[in-house]
Amino acid sequence: MNQDMSIVSLLLHASFVVQLVVLILLSISVASWAAIVRKITAIKRIKNLNEEFERVFWSGTSLNELFNAASQNAKLSGPMERIFASGMREYQKLRERRITDAGTLLDGARRAMRASFQREMDVAESKLAFLASVGSISPYVGLFGTVWGIMHAFTGLASLQQVTLAAVAPGIAEALVATAIGLFAAIPAVLAYNRFSHDVDRIAIKLETFIEEFSNILQRSLGANVAMGNGSASGH
Repeated sequence: MNQDMSIVSLLLHASFVVQLVVLILLSISVASWAAIVRKITAIKRIKNLNEEFERVFWSGTSLNELFNAASQNAKLSGPMERIFASGMREYQKLRERRITDAGTLLDGARRAMRASFQREMDVAESKLAFLASVGSISPYVGLFGTVWGIMHAFTGLASLQQVTLAAVAPGIAEALVATAIGLFAAIPAVLAYNRFSHDVDRIAIKLETFIEEFSNILQRSLGANVAMGNGSASGH
């Protein structure tokens, strides 16, 4: 008595609950892989844009020129460039209001950059919570399908007078498929979450370092302006 023990055959003969669990897990797996691919692309783009802006920033281009370029290409700019633009925008607004106190100017620019930094990190961290949920919940969902499938299998065996391994095996096997698919959905999500969390942390450190460096540049510029009696921040 040969029985088809392939995964497809087992799932076709499984109970409705097990089939539903497997369908949910497969849908979750597809969604997590889509999120992983999008996240890989997004993080790569963020890194490239940040590196490109950092090169231009330290090339000696004036702050005003960088700000004008950042304002014109706001939709295509990266997180670091948008943070810079936020700081410069607030700095210039305060200067237009005839505020000359160096501490007030610097504090306003820093607050604007920190607010922009938080917005950028919210975007960078998007989908991470979803991947973490997939990684932690999927095995339990699969386990639920397995437990239900085993219960269903043993309930069916109650009507048999003689229980053999051949009679038990298909029911147990189809139940265990749910756990296997749960792990199939969870493992890539956990690996991707750990990798993306590391990448996002590195991006955050780089952006925070830039905020500090740009703040120092503004502070030196303000000190030079006070000493020279010049109210312009034109270079760094």
